[in-house]
Amino acid sequence: MIALSLAEIAEIVGGQAHDIPDPGARITGPVVIDSREVRPGSLFAAFAGERVDGHDYAERAVAAGATAVLAVRPLGVPAIVVDDVQAALGALARTVVERLGTDVVALTGSAGKTSTKDLIAQVLDRHAPTVWTPGSLNNEIGLPLTALRATEETRHLVLEMGARGIGHIRYLTGLTPPRIGLVLNVGSAHIGEFGGREQIAEAKGEMVESLPAAEDGGVAVLNADDPLVRAMASRTKARVILFGEADEAAVRAENVHLTDAGRPSFTLHTPTGCSDVTLRLYGEHHVSNALAAAAVAHELGMPVEEIATALSEAGSLSRWRMEVTERPDGVTIVNDAYNANPESMRAALRALAAMGRAGQARGTRTWAVLGKMAELGDASLAEHDAVGRLAVRLNVSKLVAVGDREASWLQLGAYNEGSWGEESVHVSDAQAAVDLLRRELRPGDVVLVKASRSVGLEQVALALLDTEGEVSGR
Repeated sequence: MIALSLAEIAEIVGGQAHDIPDPGARITGPVVIDSREVRPGSLFAAFAGERVDGHDYAERAVAAGATAVLAVRPLGVPAIVVDDVQAALGALARTVVERLGTDVVALTGSAGKTSTKDLIAQVLDRHAPTVWTPGSLNNEIGLPLTALRATEETRHLVLEMGARGIGHIRYLTGLTPPRIGLVLNVGSAHIGEFGGREQIAEAKGEMVESLPAAEDGGVAVLNADDPLVRAMASRTKARVILFGEADEAAVRAENVHLTDAGRPSFTLHTPTGCSDVTLRLYGEHHVSNALAAAAVAHELGMPVEEIATALSEAGSLSRWRMEVTERPDGVTIVNDAYNANPESMRAALRALAAMGRAGQARGTRTWAVLGKMAELGDASLAEHDAVGRLAVRLNVSKLVAVGDREASWLQLGAYNEGSWGEESVHVSDAQAAVDLLRRELRPGDVVLVKASRSVGLEQVALALLDTEGEVSGR
């Protein structure tokens, strides 16, 4: 963060200084919400959570080097006291971004946000100093924390924005107004909370409504292959650029195919030329993510050859998202267990099937270890049934459905599609899945592990990579 004095910060956030001996002291370290992450010169923002109250760690934070604490009450240590720490953090982020004049790129979508954000970040960082959202800290706390990592050297600020309802994207864009806004897709993630895809589109479209007009530099980057996203062009005053495989997309992919290893390869076309790309990521669904990243990079002035090179060299920066590891015995574990929705589940299954085809001559078997997709509301049974059916249609060798009701629906879908023998099995929990797989895996097999974050199915992947380990308690 740019070095601001405590007096300046108090004025920005509308707070009162308490126990501050030197109001001119500056924040020269990171803004953090975890006292264990405090560095000399930090500002510690004390949040009261469901289990832990950050105010209880204020003394520890100052002892570790924090210059002051942002809090809702005096604590006997240097503090700026405000009515609402979250609102104060947001106000501070907005002021810092405005003073820096950094180009803000914001993106949202039902699936692929974090993978796309990681691609954009890696591409732009080759062009100029870039700060981006770590992992998927895309909410009203994570976003300002990311923005406050920007410095005078930062040229690009790439921010992932999530939404749990109408108005959430509008709130986030108000904290850090973007010049370039990207909408990836409108899918079924959180459909139980929103009530339908049209409502999801309404929420995601708040992104393009927040952009400056075209004459002021605003750019809306929209997926030409998603009708609900494409329709958002009518909701913005910004200039619209389309990406996708559609002919009218300004940034598009041609000659799309998968390598023998299951990695996407294609020719990238932009308004200034074309170049070949072969991604290090697995699965054809990453083509759309790469095109979105290319469209943003093109708008920021990168040559197509440099974009293509950067995309071809980019990897996954965030854990448990198609994280591919080959064990010494030749078994490959694909840990995609960070989260799941119907769209991402289908994409992961297709990637698994492609990896299986690549190893067919070696007798590779594919295993889909799947669990619950959360927040699907009334569509839950049908969506889980459909995923089970798709596993059969893609000739996945073995389906292991893990958990309770939703897992039984996954297996039921596979059964109704024709999986009547040992191709599918329902187990009660992660440890049962690990025990089964340890008995039956053989060299060359590929195992996909995927479910919603609340299921904790990443423990299966981690246990399989540690041949002596067991599933840890949750």
